[in-house]
Amino acid sequence: MTEPTEPTDADGGTRGPLGPPPGPGSTRKRALTAVLGDLRAVDGALYAAVAATSTPTLDRALRRLSHAADHSKVSLGIAAALALSGARARRAALVGVGAVAVASASTNLLGKRLVHRARPDRETARVTVDRYVPMPASASFPSGHTAAAVAFATAVGVVLPEAAVPLGALASAVGYSRVHTGVHYPGDVAAGAVLGIASAAAALAAAAPARVRQPNTFTAW
Repeated sequence: MTEPTEPTDADGGTRGPLGPPPGPGSTRKRALTAVLGDLRAVDGALYAAVAATSTPTLDRALRRLSHAADHSKVSLGIAAALALSGARARRAALVGVGAVAVASASTNLLGKRLVHRARPDRETARVTVDRYVPMPASASFPSGHTAAAVAFATAVGVVLPEAAVPLGALASAVGYSRVHTGVHYPGDVAAGAVLGIASAAAALAAAAPARVRQPNTFTAW
């Protein structure tokens, strides 16, 4: 006579009162999966809400801004103007361009290769055709346009504080335009903004002049 065995799950593990309790690692993994699922749901709902909101007055302006931000053309144009405006502005422009380079490399060489998130389905979300810009072939996460714009605004704003507010507003508009035109989820833009701030910090640190420590001198009395 064979002894009764405990039923197994799809992974071959036992379940029920005689099975081992789930380990802490398994519990944490399930909790993380649930949280990520909720965040994706919120992200998709925000994307759908933007798509469903009729804004004919803004559609053309945001489409043009999104297109103008391709390859950081807006930021590089501002940097060129700053380069003609004095020594401090030239330094701000140089650091800003460096931040854009770090953000672009980090986005394309790391972020998009590590997180292969598909682009949103604009047709299913019913994004109006008047908002359309070309849908990039690269992964959706994070937003490279946002990362570069935020990196430039942050770096330049630190060196040239009077430019911080207008450039910050411009970077925010660029980030929103990517959602408005249907090529990014809001979460992609948020991640791009965080990456942009980190890239600016790296560029500012690299551009900081080296501090030469002077030896302490003591006067004997």
